[in-house]
Amino acid sequence: MRTRYQHGSLQLDKRRNGPDVWIYRWREYSPTGEMQRRGEMIGTIEEYPTKADAQRASEHLRLTANSDNPGALNLSFGALLDRYTKEEMPERHSTNLAYRSYIETHIRPRWAHLPLSKLVARGASFSVEVWLKSLDLAPKTKGNIRNVMAVVLNCAMRWGIIDQGINPLSLVRVKGISRRQTEPRILAANEIQSLISALPTEPYHTMVVMALSTGLRCSELFALKWHDVEWEKLTLLVRRAIVDGVVGEVKTKYSQSGLPLDPVLAEILFTWKRLSSFGRETDWVFASPLKAGELPLRSTAVLANRIKPAAITAGLGGSVGWHTFRHTYSSMLRQLGVDLKVQQELLRHADVRTTMNVYTQAVSEQKRAAHSSVVRMVLA
Repeated sequence: MRTRYQHGSLQLDKRRNGPDVWIYRWREYSPTGEMQRRGEMIGTIEEYPTKADAQRASEHLRLTANSDNPGALNLSFGALLDRYTKEEMPERHSTNLAYRSYIETHIRPRWAHLPLSKLVARGASFSVEVWLKSLDLAPKTKGNIRNVMAVVLNCAMRWGIIDQGINPLSLVRVKGISRRQTEPRILAANEIQSLISALPTEPYHTMVVMALSTGLRCSELFALKWHDVEWEKLTLLVRRAIVDGVVGEVKTKYSQSGLPLDPVLAEILFTWKRLSSFGRETDWVFASPLKAGELPLRSTAVLANRIKPAAITAGLGGSVGWHTFRHTYSSMLRQLGVDLKVQQELLRHADVRTTMNVYTQAVSEQKRAAHSSVVRMVLA
């Protein structure tokens, strides 16, 4: 049922306790066809001192109020960004952080003021392409910014704000998006030994040996708890990830696959468990003493304060990072001539194209043998 374009009303409601609040109200039809009033709090008068401030903050709600009216296209792209960040942002913490960074740092400053109708008009995709070319960013980052804008417009289609059809952002080209700017650092066997020797005391030896021997992402490595280790089965379960102190799901369902645990590596891990002040089954494997064991150590702090200085001492320079260990692990698997399907399952890639499109299931013994061979290379 189509209605006339409605601007809604913005009112300042008095509160007995606390500061007054701005309320945006509009009308909409219920599922039974009855007209009903709706309202949503925008914020306090302390957050938005003037009505103009509150109107700008409530603009995205006019999209909601006029989702069945073409007049909504007269609103700004910034209003659409506001509604997207309020209703549709990814739940995974690291993805959420990345999307917010792209929106607030790049997309909003350039496009928020533009009417939505102009962003979906003919020729708009070329304007976006020219803008992306002007940014002093890596091609992959430019591609990510374009993709976020495309996701926001897809939501606008789903909400009925713009016509369903070809997303104009799908026409935007970003050259070199699949080409690396720099080749990832791969550590040779002698460099691995030099780095481990230069590391300070535990748990830094163990965590680097674990990273090099399993290919775990740092968000997965630091999220390990002792009950994730099945000692009798010599298996490591990857159940969660942690980013910026926020515990969440692992990157993909393939990341949850159990990993083989070589007996020598299991002994190293068990030795650390006996040394650790936090050895209960529910404790973090790399718990932070500064947080009384309630949170694990921060991967960024460990990298900056422990691993990078050790790498410099070992003569490796400052280019060593957590992903260096995952790339090195992958390189060692290839060096050993491990079957590509086994490589894919050990690295737990979601997209088979990341390794190779092979549909046969790898035999568990193959994965265990490949893993053990890597551990021997790491420990020399």
